[in-house]
Amino acid sequence: MTELNNQQLIRYNRQIVLPDFGQSGQQKLLKAKVLIIGAGGLGSPCALYLGCAGIGTIGLADPDTVSLENLQRQILHSEETLNKPKVESAHSAINSLNPDIKVIPYNLYLDSDNIADIIKDYEVVVDCSDNFPTRYLLNDACLAGQKVFCHAGVLRYDGQVMTILPGKSACYRCLFPEEPEINLMPAPAEAGILGAVAGVIGSIQATEVIKYILGLGDLLTNRLLIYNALGMDFRCVPVPRNPQCRSCG
Repeated sequence: MTELNNQQLIRYNRQIVLPDFGQSGQQKLLKAKVLIIGAGGLGSPCALYLGCAGIGTIGLADPDTVSLENLQRQILHSEETLNKPKVESAHSAINSLNPDIKVIPYNLYLDSDNIADIIKDYEVVVDCSDNFPTRYLLNDACLAGQKVFCHAGVLRYDGQVMTILPGKSACYRCLFPEEPEINLMPAPAEAGILGAVAGVIGSIQATEVIKYILGLGDLLTNRLLIYNALGMDFRCVPVPRNPQCRSCG
């Protein structure tokens, strides 16, 4: 591996000195390629922390532009980037913190025609989307492409996180076999989201990615982490792999 230069040794010092991390761990992060789907409430803290940690290549996929209502929780963006594509705003924000990081923007909608080609060059895919069709699309595409997949969702005062290892752990369809009807689920704009909840959950997603790349600790596989901000309560619910699952069974 390429030796870290003096600036990198200074920039990443606080994590290099961690037990079981070291310069070799930092070099692994700098070589890693991570794709984040969604540059909003979850994608903002996830992308910023992965960029600051030194993930060498970060892909960002989001078709939307920055609006004023985003700024309550989407900390990648600012009033200076209103009406700009979110991926461009995110690109600038990440590189302003760490110019060494390569950011690849995808200003488009994901669908069954483009998803396989977009995820193929990444080792980890992070689901920071805000809709069920994208979550199911990502789950199935990552299983087919053998890509590690970290799902999360937030609504009101609650959040959830789960990591999927294709062929080794339960997938998103093991947890939720069928996509719910749209009219049965409240839209985030109607139900609301506490911005700090998205910050907590997106940061946990970033932590899962770093742990996977370094091979540290226990991932959130075969279990769903559920967070409630009002009770400040974290709990894990077991998610067994379903042998009849249409995606991974």
